[in-house]
Amino acid sequence: MSGDGSPEIEVDGSGLRVAVVAARWHAETMDGLLAGARRALEASGVTEVTEVRVPGAFELPVAAARLARAGHDAVVALGVVIRGGTPHFDYVCDAATQGLTQVAVTTGVPIGFGVLTVDNEAQALHRAGLRGSREDKGAEAVLAALETVVALRGVAPLPQG
Repeated sequence: MSGDGSPEIEVDGSGLRVAVVAARWHAETMDGLLAGARRALEASGVTEVTEVRVPGAFELPVAAARLARAGHDAVVALGVVIRGGTPHFDYVCDAATQGLTQVAVTTGVPIGFGVLTVDNEAQALHRAGLRGSREDKGAEAVLAALETVVALRGVAPLPQG
């Protein structure tokens, strides 16, 4: 995790089935986010990984829902939304955030939130885990999802309804 006070996370993800759903917009940043996610999955011992690509951040929730219901222990959602000159940014950010939250709450499957919502491309690149980046949000999203899976192992499952 980034920033002051962020926790150090190391988690054993061996035996877990994890899906990564990634948007295609902003290819350079997405390449970094995906590489960081893959590094974190490998370092955590996760060997069963499904990757799905979707057009943009707006499409992440529907893909995450399908993957969560397909038996994955966690889903990691990666995307980039860069503010432009219209309200479109706000609508896409809200839809992605609310949609992914709804998937997590309704399925009980942890969702790693690796959707960058930034003002410009430079901010995105600084968070993408690329050479020279200050942060690695792809890896952070994986570690958050895996730690949540482990934390919930002893908790009773959601009632079916």
